[in-house]
Amino acid sequence: MGKLKTYQQQLQEIVDKGINAAEEQQKKLAAKPFDYAEKIESEAREYSVKTLRKRYNGYSDSLFGQLRTLNSRFGNFAGDLVAKLEKEAAEGADAVSEAAGEVSEAAQDAKKSVTAKKPAASKTTAKKKTAASA
Repeated sequence: MGKLKTYQQQLQEIVDKGINAAEEQQKKLAAKPFDYAEKIESEAREYSVKTLRKRYNGYSDSLFGQLRTLNSRFGNFAGDLVAKLEKEAAEGADAVSEAAGEVSEAAQDAKKSVTAKKPAASKTTAKKKTAASA
């Protein structure tokens, strides 16, 4: 079951790397219009392009932060699921071991019973021969 945990961690790392790559590309693409706008910005505007960029970057950072939180929650959920599966597997192994012990005990009891009945079986055979002879 350790492999499941490893797969879960690898999947989470892959998703995190994807989020980071998407964020980096998005910021590069988004920066171009702002760079251009800053070049032609006039001082008379109510909102400066720099202020708009800060807001945009803030929203963007928030979005990718939420994606990372979601990925972390997914990781926790997957970890809990793996732990539950491992626990159930261990309980199943314990039950099989316990059942094997009971079967072994029953086999020992049967062996003792058969061993105890063997002398009685030979006496019965002797009685039948005596009765047949008469």
